[in-house]
Amino acid sequence: MEGKQTGRVKHFVLVHGACHGAWCWYRVATVLESSGHKVTALDMAASGVHPKQAKELNSILEYVEPLFEFLEGLPREEKVILVGHSMGGLVLSMAMERFPEKVAVAVFAAAFMPGPELSFRSIGEEHARRLEYRMDSAYAFDDGREQPPTSLLFGYDLLSSKMYQLSPPEDLTLASYLVRPLRMYPDQAKMEEMVAVTKGKYGTVRRVYIVCDQDLILTEDLQRWMVEMNPPDEVKVISASDHMVMFSKPLELCDALGEIAECHYS
Repeated sequence: MEGKQTGRVKHFVLVHGACHGAWCWYRVATVLESSGHKVTALDMAASGVHPKQAKELNSILEYVEPLFEFLEGLPREEKVILVGHSMGGLVLSMAMERFPEKVAVAVFAAAFMPGPELSFRSIGEEHARRLEYRMDSAYAFDDGREQPPTSLLFGYDLLSSKMYQLSPPEDLTLASYLVRPLRMYPDQAKMEEMVAVTKGKYGTVRRVYIVCDQDLILTEDLQRWMVEMNPPDEVKVISASDHMVMFSKPLELCDALGEIAECHYS
């Protein structure tokens, strides 16, 4: 990425995916900051170094609280570029619905992208239909209950073969040390209600989707299906990227984010 910047400083807010944390953005944050941008990478609740444990979370609203608190604390006139990866796309969508005036553009990088006419449940069902990826992931159950599971932790085999297969081995090793369980919410009806978005709020924010064509978790055909069902303002493609685009293609991702900022940040 070029070390130049035109116009005022752009503020990128980076949101990680399931089981990950702010740590997964270290390469991207370094490049963006060296190019003159402002970067904030956040840990969602019970992720990264956030002090809560997954079993303490009662709803998805508690999981996204760190991002909501951050956006609430922004100066009234400031807008940010939200970037969400994987499940981070769901977090972005909730933030866009709650704080549309704070988001200049939302970037979905190999991410779930629900919309007013595309529910998270529909995406989840389509994902399950196209791909089975449990492998060595570990499921946990609260209070001895048998079904359904209440947390999920990605296993090393899944990370290495389906998520980080094109990423540097040192980043796979880092992930194997730092991933944490993801809270799951069995009450699907309540979950749907909390993550629902509308045209009047979410729909007023510009969106860009970044397709990763070698993704084995959110496969390219699933990414393009979401784009077709909920068309964004722009689609970019990063070739030869696995699911963890911030590790397998960090410079290309930063270039794409820089272009998006110049085009959509106002």
